[in-house]
Parts: sequence; C-alpha cells; structure tokens
Amino acid sequence: MMKFGLLFFVMVGAIGTGMSIRIPEKRSASLSDNARSFAIDYANDQFLKDGQPFRYISGSIHYFRTLPSEWRDRLRKLRMAGFNAVETYVEWSSHEPEPGVYDFSGILDLQKFLEIAQEEDLLVILRPGPFIDAERDMGGFPYWLLRKNKNMQLRTSDKTYLEAVDHWFGDILLPLVKPLLYENGGPIIMVQVENEYGSYPACDHTYTEHLRDIFRKILGDSILLFTTDGNRASALTCGKIPGVYATVDFGAGGSAADRFAPMREVEPRGPFVNSEYYPSWLDYWGDPHNTGDVTEIAQSLDDQLAYNASVNMYVFHGGTSFGFGAGSDFDTSFHPCPTSYDYDAPLSEAGDPSEKYWALRNITQKYLPLPEGDVPPPSPKYGYGKVSMEVIGSVFQMKPLLEAVNTTWPLTFEELFVSNGLVVYQTVIPFRIDDPATLVIDEIHDRGYVFVEDRYSGVVSRERQMYEIPIQGLQGQTLSIVVESQGRICYGPRTHDFKGITTNVTLSGFELQNWMMVPLPLTNISRLSATLSKMERIHQYENTPESQLRGTPMGGMSFYKGIIEIPESLDHPQDTFLKLDGWGKGIAWVNDFCLGRYWPEVGPQVKLYVPRGILQNGANTLILLEQEIAPCHLPETCFVSLEDKPLVDGPTPTRKNSTLQ
Repeated sequence: MMKFGLLFFVMVGAIGTGMSIRIPEKRSASLSDNARSFAIDYANDQFLKDGQPFRYISGSIHYFRTLPSEWRDRLRKLRMAGFNAVETYVEWSSHEPEPGVYDFSGILDLQKFLEIAQEEDLLVILRPGPFIDAERDMGGFPYWLLRKNKNMQLRTSDKTYLEAVDHWFGDILLPLVKPLLYENGGPIIMVQVENEYGSYPACDHTYTEHLRDIFRKILGDSILLFTTDGNRASALTCGKIPGVYATVDFGAGGSAADRFAPMREVEPRGPFVNSEYYPSWLDYWGDPHNTGDVTEIAQSLDDQLAYNASVNMYVFHGGTSFGFGAGSDFDTSFHPCPTSYDYDAPLSEAGDPSEKYWALRNITQKYLPLPEGDVPPPSPKYGYGKVSMEVIGSVFQMKPLLEAVNTTWPLTFEELFVSNGLVVYQTVIPFRIDDPATLVIDEIHDRGYVFVEDRYSGVVSRERQMYEIPIQGLQGQTLSIVVESQGRICYGPRTHDFKGITTNVTLSGFELQNWMMVPLPLTNISRLSATLSKMERIHQYENTPESQLRGTPMGGMSFYKGIIEIPESLDHPQDTFLKLDGWGKGIAWVNDFCLGRYWPEVGPQVKLYVPRGILQNGANTLILLEQEIAPCHLPETCFVSLEDKPLVDGPTPTRKNSTLQ
C-alpha cells in the first residue's frame, strides 16, 4: 500500500486477469500545491521550478532492475551523492506481458518507486517510451506485437502499431502517471517522448507528433515534454518534435561548449541538458567488462555543470536484468547482453558506492548543497559456501509432460505464444542421408543445440554466425533442435527480432517438414514448478538411475536442484553471489525467482547476484537449467558455491578482429 496520499482501486483493460492498477487520487490543493510549476525560461536559458531558477543533477535507476526492498537504499544513496532527481524508464513489455494483461505489482510497482523517490527528496524525470532500449529485450516492446502483425513497422505510424501504443498510453499508463506530475503534487517534472528517435532510420515525424499529441491530451499542456538524441545534427534533426524540448546525450571528453553546440542548432534558447551522461558502457557476453576512468568522468561532469547544464547520469545504478529481461545488440553481428547491468556505475550492481561515487559527490557539492546525514553503507554480504546439486530430470524427460504443437513448417517463438526461454523442435529424418550430412538452419535465433535421437551433434549459433553442422543419422530417427532465445535486439532497425527457427531447415539440401514443437514453461514459474515437481515424483517412483536423468553425457539439457541453508542465527539473509565453477551455460532460480542467465565460460560476468530480498532464513531452493555441461559425474563434484564478492569482470575468449574491442 502507498505510504501517503489517498488511493482507490480500479480494474483496467482485460476483466478477469486478476490484475489491479492503483491510481492515487489527486490530493486536495493547498497554497503550495497551487504554486507548483516546472517550465523553461527561454529568455534566460534556464529551468524555472515554482518560478525560481533551477537546474537538476539526475541519475538513472531502473525500478525493474532492483528489488523493491532495495529501492529506498538506492534512491537515498543517489540523493546523498548530491543529486536532486532520478530518471527512470517505463518498460511496456513487463507491464503488459500479454495483450490486456497488466502487472504493476512487486518489482513493477512504478507508483511505489516514484513515491519513495519523492519521500527521499528526489524529483523524477520519466521516460515512458514506448521504445526505451536500455539493453532490454526488444528495447522494452512487448514481444506479442510481432505476433499481432508479423510485418508491423515498429516506431512508425503503422496502423496496427499505433493501435497498440494508443491503448497502452491513452488507457493505461498515462492516466496512471498524471496524478504523479509535479503540478499535481507528485515528483514528475519532465516526461520524454519516444527515445533517441533520431538514430532510428524511419524518421517518421507523423508518428512522433502523434505521440506528442497523446501526451498532451492525457497529461495536459503544462507538463514539460522533451526528446533525447545523440549530439549530432542528423540525429537532432530527425528526433526533434515541434513543441517538445530537444536535449542531447554524450559521454566524457571534449569541452562542454563543443559537446552542447549541436543542441543549439535545434534549440536556439533554453537550458543545456545532457540526458544521458555515461559513467562507462554496457557489456556483452564474451567481451571484456567495460570501465570508465574516474578522473575523466568527474572532470567532464564538472565542466558541464560549470556550463550551467542540467545532467542526467546514465546509469547511476544499473542493477540486474533479472529473468529474461536482458536484450542484445547488432552492429555487424549479434551480441547478447549479460544478466548483470553493473555498467561500472557509481553504485555497483549490489548498490555499493564505488570510487566513482565519491569522486562525483565531490563535484556535485560544488553546485548543489549536500543533504545532511551520512551515506548509507554497502549492504552486508555473506558467503554461504557450497550447495550440493542433484539432477532431477532432463529437458527431454520434461517434454512429454508439456503441450506440443504440430505443424508442417517450424513456427517462431512468437507464433507459439512464447516470450522467451527455450523451445524443443523435433522432426523425423524422412530419407536416407549421407554420412555425415549437412544440416543447415539459416538465421537461427539465437542458439540451437542439435540432437539425433539422444546423441548430441553440436550447436548452431547466431552470435558466432555458425548456421550449419554435419550430423550422422538414419532414416526414421528423431532430429531435435533445442533453441534458446538470448534476448531480442534492443536498438536500431533490427528490433523486429523473431526468435526460434525463423526459416525452413534443410538436411542434405532438402527442406524438412512435419515439426513438433514443445515450449518449456520457463517464464511461467507456477507451471515450471508444477512440471518439475511432477517430473521428480515420476522419477522417484520409477527409481531411475541418475545417469539416465541427464540429457547429455556431459550433463547438459538437465534440471538440477539444491538447498541453500541460511543460518537461523542471522538476523536476516544477506546479499550473496552465485558462482558456478565447472558449469557451462544456463538459467538459475532461487525460491521461484529467476536470477537470469549464466555463462561463466565466456564471461565477463562469472557470478550471478543473489539479492537478500529473495532469501529467507532456513532452507532456500536453487534450481538450475544447465544447457551444456555440469560437473556432476560424481556426487561430490556436483555443487555450486555462494560467495561474498561479485565477479563481473572475469576472463573472456580471445577473439581476433572483434568488432567491439
């Protein structure tokens, strides 16, 4: 429940979903509320807050990347660093995972996050998209848009796209946001329209002006709307929307005068604003962890603030892309992002102040007064030690317990109503083949594990641009391809990113038909838990030897279970980090909460962050879906460990001529 303000409950959208959205009533106006305003003073190139000159120093914190139990801690640390505002995205895909099904609870309780920000004396800059990028799956778009119309032109005035956007904004999100605007007694001073649209090739001004009009219709004429684009002429020209204030983004280096100069081409008067000032950069699986030079970043911030600019640091605290939230990028090839969104930010993934935090605090206090009080300390960490794991069954043993779909040609994840995870594709080899024969799966999205009967044949990989492998098999044998989504592309013209087998499969040059597809219920924790429990009961009844439970001789394509014991003597559980020495690639859950994907062999992230908010004193259940290899040939080697230190900058493969190094 909200800690202040009156509430009422309403059902929005699809009746019967069980989801309620809480909308705060507008508080009774007082003299101070009547004077609340936030605007631009163009004559003096500044913001005005309640009629007085104002500038903000803001930091990005994404509510959906931090547990609600930690929101206040992260926001207070932001405020104690001398920042007076927080910026956050709104992720459409999380709030509407399927059409007409809405979720604003738990880690998605946007209202609660904004209220805590206000309680911590922070203003809010809201970036509701609909596209956010943020290294999130499909840039924050719900995957079902691709099912609604496979040819939908995202981020344009495409009719089917606008229908979905208009409903989301006009009927759901913006009415919820309106009572939280600054003029209505809330913390929101600015709202962004779209996101870095000038870097998108469509350059559809009809679309961006349509968005502007929706915002104005629902939020009113007083709210300050803005855009964000790279500080170059082409991006600003395309991204600029009439009646919406244009801002820029850039990292450290160069003089503030030079970096802000392109902004003056589209906004001759008004305050200078850097809406994304980068403390470092994002990571990709298999490439070294990015870090930013502390001295350079602090000096560049000082230069911008001395230029009387308002600055938002992207990100101040990155947090974690729990579950299947992490997206991917595509420049000349496909690059999936890790679970950690540490970003070498001033606050670490676990919320600990870094050297960068203190350096930036020394700068901000030159321009804004620091709040009284001490900076909250780092959260306590605990190494709970080894956790023994036991195999409970394979993907192929789970498959008969799940619903299958049979079609002539393979279907994509979207056509199968699967947002993310893994799908098992199977067909029968219909003819005699060469020994070996070439199996070709063009444009696999994204990683496919190939089996003939129960024999593992190899992997095809979009990331490594490997789309064919030799296989051996006989007529009548079963060919299985377990396909993993590694996150939809989050930026650029390729966000229209279908998953699974997206083209026909050929064997010895012949197209294979008559496919059976079985989605694993990895994103539905209640179905997953029920299926795992059923599988455990079956195997206990059959007394199946452990060697027969594993999907591959190396222990891959199997589920493993362990119990994390947290001493009752501790006042409460503490943050910890899951280390998976000897394990290959997979997904981890603790107490039915999906921590995300792990892939320690390619790095740079080696350990998964396990926040204290999902733990309890006593027994905690750990589930792993290991896709490739497990150290479990002997019971005494089948374990993971929980340690008190993170590792997001581990070793990565040596790659010649990497496009990102």
